[in-house]
Amino acid sequence: MAATSQNEKNKESQPKKKKNTSTIILICVFILGLGIMLYPTISDYWNSFRSSRVISNYAEFVAKMDDADYERILNNAIEYNKNLSGNQTFSLTDRQLGIYEEQLNVDGGGVMGYIEIPSIDVTLPICHGTSDRVLQNSVGHINWTSLPVGGESSHCVLSGHRGLPSAKLFTNLDKLSVNDTFIIRILDETLTYEVDQILIVLPDDIENLKIVPGMDYVTLLTCTPYGINTHRLLVRGHRIENEANAANIRVTADATQIEPMIIAPIVAIPILLWLLIHVILKDKRQKKEMQRALESRKALGLYGLNSDSNNQSEKNKRKHKNKRKNKKNGLNNTDDNRDIV
Repeated sequence: MAATSQNEKNKESQPKKKKNTSTIILICVFILGLGIMLYPTISDYWNSFRSSRVISNYAEFVAKMDDADYERILNNAIEYNKNLSGNQTFSLTDRQLGIYEEQLNVDGGGVMGYIEIPSIDVTLPICHGTSDRVLQNSVGHINWTSLPVGGESSHCVLSGHRGLPSAKLFTNLDKLSVNDTFIIRILDETLTYEVDQILIVLPDDIENLKIVPGMDYVTLLTCTPYGINTHRLLVRGHRIENEANAANIRVTADATQIEPMIIAPIVAIPILLWLLIHVILKDKRQKKEMQRALESRKALGLYGLNSDSNNQSEKNKRKHKNKRKNKKNGLNNTDDNRDIV
């Protein structure tokens, strides 16, 4: 009887274990799916926050510079562009690369300044070169082009990734239109450019990146079409006068603000998790109550069965006793009849 009861319990526990395993798998899949869904939003916010900190640190460092260092760094960059305009090459020797990396390297971290593109809400640091490390979270300056300090006969080219899951960067560069403006801030200088040409070219077509005598150009470059990247999108701007308040605008504080699209999932995650946990715990409580009720009914059923067995046993004993008694009485009657005879 005990062995049978134990087997029944084992059989009942197996479905429970399967249900628990299914619940755990469901939770893991839910969390994984939620993480995949939120990764681009959260990582882009993190990248924006990091960019904001880099820009803020750069601005603070420039503000603390003395006038002599400031003038020396700016004049060296202007002189570098003058030398380049008369002798532009499309690759740098090791010696030239060393000289290039010293230019506008204000704090030794490789940050030249930063770019603002108001129409697509982009503010990003500008760094030396176009290495993978730089392009993961910044705009890279193509090292054989003019430095981003403006001036006649200069053409600066800035490159940025598009479509990264971890950062927006130049993803929306194709939304720029002719007459849109963008601003470059180098040291404490503000340079405004107006878009005058948008082209799509092959990767090895650099004709439109060359210096044009007498012109002050900046070209923003990224891959296109989106996700295929067989061509290059070139958005060129020419230098114009700054707007009245352009020199006083600083967006580093705004870059750390959390947008509603970011707040929504952050608020939703704990609520969804709480609801999920609440449903699971409620289900477990209901299962426990049902199990206790089932065990109680089984206990009562076994008790009733034992009582019936005991009653039947007592009846059998009494019946057997009566038979023996009747048999004995029958023998006594036989003996009496013999005596009479």
